[in-house]
Amino acid sequence: MTIDPGEISSSGASLLRLRTLVRLRWLAVIGQSTAILFVALVLGYPMPMGPCFGIIALSAWLNIFLTIRWPGSLLLSPKMAGLLLAYDTAQLAGLLYLTGGLQNPFAFLFLVPVTVSATSLPLRSTLALGSLSFGCATALAFYHLPLPWPKGETLQLPPNYLAGLWFSIVCGTVFAAIYARRIAEEARQMSAALGATEIVLAREQRLSALDGLAAAAAHELGTPLATIALVAKELKREMPSDSVHAEDIELLISQTARCREILKRLSNRDEASDEVYGRLKLSSLLEDLVAPLRGSDVEIVINCKADAKHAKSPEPVFRRNPAIAYGLGNILENAIDFADTQVVVDATWTKSTVLVTVSDDGKGFDQQIFDRLGDPYVTTRPGYTEAAVADGTHEGMGLGLFIAKTLLERSGATVTLTNQKPPAQGARVAMAWTRSVVDIGPTPAQPS
Repeated sequence: MTIDPGEISSSGASLLRLRTLVRLRWLAVIGQSTAILFVALVLGYPMPMGPCFGIIALSAWLNIFLTIRWPGSLLLSPKMAGLLLAYDTAQLAGLLYLTGGLQNPFAFLFLVPVTVSATSLPLRSTLALGSLSFGCATALAFYHLPLPWPKGETLQLPPNYLAGLWFSIVCGTVFAAIYARRIAEEARQMSAALGATEIVLAREQRLSALDGLAAAAAHELGTPLATIALVAKELKREMPSDSVHAEDIELLISQTARCREILKRLSNRDEASDEVYGRLKLSSLLEDLVAPLRGSDVEIVINCKADAKHAKSPEPVFRRNPAIAYGLGNILENAIDFADTQVVVDATWTKSTVLVTVSDDGKGFDQQIFDRLGDPYVTTRPGYTEAAVADGTHEGMGLGLFIAKTLLERSGATVTLTNQKPPAQGARVAMAWTRSVVDIGPTPAQPS
């Protein structure tokens, strides 16, 4: 089953809502006002109160304007979000110019707009904001009003110390931006991959629902078929026995009875006999999954037996589960794609566990991405790039193994990905369930 990349790709728009930036700016307004009042009124240091509160008031009026002009739920474009964050950087630089430049301990707040941009905006916006922050920090190292300090005293930091402050601000901003961007990117990829998983599971569940639709159709068709049967019998009763149409009427009655019998069986599947069709032994489950894959140049071998120490333990019985079927099927398909000549499926069980392993004799998992196996958008297929996926020239998105692993783990399995031990070669995928989670007991007798 393939997934259209368009089903899970984002539109490329900013992830920032106007409400978020407005709230952050109100928080900044309150914090800046509190800090200025504390220094001026509590510490008694001389402060340029008028210019400082003028800059803060400008931010407050901007917030009021944005709140009135647009709804808070507005999803900002990258350009607009970048401009608003650039204003926040410039506003902070203005306040720092009035209060000591880099000597002001609040100079580290330059990293806040850059970090917000790194989590939500394109890389070019983050680079532009980072450049603006570095430029402002550099200018403030040389041009600024004196740091508020007790009357008659002047704080003059050594040039080397100021250079260290500048360097720490730059390093902190770069580190915070890279870290925040990496975490946000992984979160977005995981969200998109989980969305793809939900799409696959929904499709599998729709296929499983066909049995229910068949039962519903049987129920709806029962009434018109009963009417046809009644009318046919009435016609037979009133028609002379030597009529040329007598044979046709008999055929109509017999075929109507046959249709009703078929519909009765379909209806019963949704009731008592569903206990039979909804269960299958582990060996039957594997055969059902492997059967459509046979016929290629790769031999598929199934070994299904109880563990030697638990030879008398009965074979596990699984309930038909779209998640397990898709997950196992995807792993089998991958094994066949990468195998040279053979894929071996080993299924064993004890009184407490069920273990299924799928091994191939191919090249095995690439060691360069071994630690990332099972993560979204990781593939060992050659020629993989995002551009190749977008234009359809590369098969797969690096999501198949992730989706299979996620679905199997949701069913209670522990999935382990390894390469086979030398001298054997190839990949090995092991899936282990606690037996009580998946084993629903012996299959009941099918009603006659």
